[in-house]
Amino acid sequence: MVNFSRFSRAAAVALSLALAAPLAAATAAQAAPVPGRATATAEALPIELPRPTGPYAIGADTLHLVDHSRRDPWVPTQDRELMVTLTYPAARPGAGRPTPYTTTAEAPALLKALGVDSERVGEVTGTRTHARPGARPAPGSHPLVVLSPGFGAPRYSLTTLAEDLASRGYVVASVDHAYESFGTSFPGGRVLTCVACKALEDGAPGSRVTSTRAADVSYLLDRLTGRHPAWRYSAAIDEQRIGMAGHSIGGASALAAMARDGRIGAGVNMDGAFWTAPSPQGLGGRPFMMLGADDETHRPGGKDRTWDATWPTLDGWKRWLTVAGAEHMTFSDAPVIDDHFGLPHSPLPAHRSVALIRTYVGAFFDQELRGIDRPVLAGPTAANPEVTFHHP
Repeated sequence: MVNFSRFSRAAAVALSLALAAPLAAATAAQAAPVPGRATATAEALPIELPRPTGPYAIGADTLHLVDHSRRDPWVPTQDRELMVTLTYPAARPGAGRPTPYTTTAEAPALLKALGVDSERVGEVTGTRTHARPGARPAPGSHPLVVLSPGFGAPRYSLTTLAEDLASRGYVVASVDHAYESFGTSFPGGRVLTCVACKALEDGAPGSRVTSTRAADVSYLLDRLTGRHPAWRYSAAIDEQRIGMAGHSIGGASALAAMARDGRIGAGVNMDGAFWTAPSPQGLGGRPFMMLGADDETHRPGGKDRTWDATWPTLDGWKRWLTVAGAEHMTFSDAPVIDDHFGLPHSPLPAHRSVALIRTYVGAFFDQELRGIDRPVLAGPTAANPEVTFHHP
């Protein structure tokens, strides 16, 4: 879950530790005054996301998908809906303005969640991204990586990772799961908020989120790679090379989606507790990486025992890595956003957080989806002393 709100911050920690009734405390935190509230300045500048590291220019498209075969588990009167951003390698830099980070309807919800003055909305809507809408994809077919955000967070919370993967030659599908974020724009002027958060507060299990998201991803893959694809550039996707990564419960959903759908060939969980019991049958030899904060939660024998329980069931190539100085929100855009607004975050500098996540997630998919040897995954390196390899 992204560090964009006191609600999200508290709920994410609770979820990652698998605590009972995690959202009651989170709701109280949201209502409380935010220390060090960021106020407007005379010459406020827009947020600027770190430049991607790959050789490709980047394009972006947005899809609204409705699965008429399923009712939404949080609002059963509605069919299940998704908002998806496709970020992809482009043949050349596109013309016009970059893709917006958020919609104008979403931006006030972000500022409210952060405890930042509403006058600073232009800094959010003017965020400097690096993708151009509708740019023609680079020639050839490219591996697909699905990104699922933390619980309570919108899909844009993983933009720095999505843009970097796209610049390195991946089509990236970042997914907003309806009623699971603090504010996501849907067609018809709707901004859907986190109905699911209240459901978990009232006792719904986290496994309902992961199983629902797993079904969401299967439906998404059908719509992107089926006979009548929903995306105009679907030919840019290599349907034989598909991976998934997620933050917090989105990372747990990556494992649940792999267990459900054999099309997903590789997965990454970034600092999320596993809410679905591990399958004794494993993943059929498919690779999986657990990447977390090097704290008392996600080291071997830590408070989140689901990592210890899941590790032996991973029957393919696997890694258990932790990052010193990181916290739960490090694995999202949160450090960049917090830095911009002068808000506190983990001891790990924002630029270093971004570099490490991009390095290890990108290396994993390079190795597993493209067959490129990445020595950084073999063991500790002098260049990345923050990263510890665990072998429980």
